[in-house]
Amino acid sequence: ATAAVTVTQDSQLNVCMDAKHHKTEPGPEGQLYGQCVLWKDNACCTANTSLEAHRDQSYLYNFNWDHCGAMPEKCKRHFIQDTCLYECSPNLGPWIDQADTSWRKERIRDVPLCQEDCEQWWEDCQDAVTCKVNWHKGWNWTTGTNQCPKGAMCQKFKFVFPTPAALCEQVWSGSYRYTSHHRGSGRCIQMWFDPAQGNPNVAVAQYYA
Repeated sequence: ATAAVTVTQDSQLNVCMDAKHHKTEPGPEGQLYGQCVLWKDNACCTANTSLEAHRDQSYLYNFNWDHCGAMPEKCKRHFIQDTCLYECSPNLGPWIDQADTSWRKERIRDVPLCQEDCEQWWEDCQDAVTCKVNWHKGWNWTTGTNQCPKGAMCQKFKFVFPTPAALCEQVWSGSYRYTSHHRGSGRCIQMWFDPAQGNPNVAVAQYYA
């Protein structure tokens, strides 16, 4: 039984999910761009994907952050970081789940985010404006990019997402879970870390696997 357990554990560590832009296996990517550079030693994303993650309307998903007017830069950087984590991290294996969409076979669910990452995200985005709680579905795509559905009102994040937990858990339909664990605890995934200190998420994935 132990051998079987080890195999399951290993299959959850250092893996890329089967999704739209992910590489089949993680490996070094020397040219990762901007905020995605944290993963250059071992990444599931290509340099091109990392560059596109920083565009206001990238070809990755044709998703427009500015659907209710311009998103403030201090808020946008969290969404860019969230994209970098999703596209580049090889440490999300324990939370990979089947997805029933045409554009990806797998997704992440309930990734335990560190409290600071979630709270800072909310703090920097509370005055940004959106018209939807769940950004995965329900948009009007007739123009080729996401627009607010008819009748949806643009409101500040702090009204759409009254708490940091609401933002982290609802915006991508349960991809993240808000936790009271702190950065460096080895119990939560960090969207932000200092690559000079190594990637703290490797140990977190091992713990949950």
